[in-house]
Amino acid sequence: MQFENTREFARQLDKDDKLSKYREEFIFPKVNGKDVIYFVGNSLGLQPKSAQKYVDEVMKDWAELAVEGHFYAEKSWWDYHERFSEKLAKVVGAKSTEVTVMNTLTVNLHLLMVSFYRPSGKRYKIICEEKAFPSDQYMISSQVRFHGYDPKDAIVEIKKRDGENNFRTEDVLDKIREVGEECALVLIGGVNYYTGQVFDMETITKVGHEVGAFVGWDLAHAAGNIELKLSEWNVDFAAWCSYKYMNSGPGNASGCFINEKYHNKKDIPRFEGWWGHNKERRFLMEPEFQPEPTADAWQISNAPILAMAPYLASLEMFDEVGMPALIEKRNKIVAYLEFVLHEIDKEVDSTFEIITPAEQENRGTQLSVFLHGEGKELFRYLMDEGVITDWREPNVIRLAPAPFYCSYEDMFEFGQILKKGILSKQD
Repeated sequence: MQFENTREFARQLDKDDKLSKYREEFIFPKVNGKDVIYFVGNSLGLQPKSAQKYVDEVMKDWAELAVEGHFYAEKSWWDYHERFSEKLAKVVGAKSTEVTVMNTLTVNLHLLMVSFYRPSGKRYKIICEEKAFPSDQYMISSQVRFHGYDPKDAIVEIKKRDGENNFRTEDVLDKIREVGEECALVLIGGVNYYTGQVFDMETITKVGHEVGAFVGWDLAHAAGNIELKLSEWNVDFAAWCSYKYMNSGPGNASGCFINEKYHNKKDIPRFEGWWGHNKERRFLMEPEFQPEPTADAWQISNAPILAMAPYLASLEMFDEVGMPALIEKRNKIVAYLEFVLHEIDKEVDSTFEIITPAEQENRGTQLSVFLHGEGKELFRYLMDEGVITDWREPNVIRLAPAPFYCSYEDMFEFGQILKKGILSKQD
């Protein structure tokens, strides 16, 4: 399609957009009396209007049924988490028995490493990407120390080549093969939080297995954003937060994937609690743990129903629309945003460098943009004008037009505001 940087063209794209009606299903903050242009769905998704209804249902059941709500609420609490399985499995490309919802992201990664980071002898090293999201860095380092190893020796970071913004798949594979039989675990963010680069998870998983390592993925920036095929790729485990592209609310519950080949294995190390115990016998209060035959065996405590209610509300929309339709719009709206940025770049005495890969298969919703010659004052100007984005040092803004609620006219309007901000500074 030949794009045009005009409001009329953007409005026509919105008119033709089959998902445009879902914009009305979300609540937008306002700045200067107008709905904001919201580019931070990669940090915290907007609130679905249906979220309040789902929370109110739980509050009503709690008020009217109290403890009996565990069994007699319309959405009974004792199996509330099971309502996620089939719908969430479609989002991440898994079998319904391989996914569960519990805890929060870094907590779940720690718990999964109990099962999948099992250093022994010379096989003790973890491969991750350099400058991973800080929580991952802290988590991996603390796990290594817990097992008695020095992080400087046990953690192997894959690095970018000098002068390049993104990782090369061949460098990742070469490093895995180089570490070889010393590698216990490969654990990488499936979508890089800084640049928005999508890793070749299928190939990396395959090569990790070839050297005898477990392979897991932090999918915080991937779930609800890109196509995932965790079962088909034979991933060992994965975890993701639900509050970014999946719009569940701040700090909310995390999703987990555990490959079915590890289900029903009595010898697998795992921290256990009564919510992972055979649900048919859970209330018999037996002293011996009998795991659920699914990913639910990794559950520990009662499901946090009030927290999970908004997640379920959002997931209903994902199930209604489907990832293929979301990805189709994502590709088009990100391409249009990219076009608008290049057009504005021609009109101002400035240089934008998009450091996110240009190839569609190597990126998701996010574009990370170096604003050469611009400082943080431009970011503040955008925020004051109702463009909600985020800043990463030294001078990068991340733009993530979530396809559920961002419009093509938003992309055009952002370009006009950006141009005005740069030109006003030059005057």
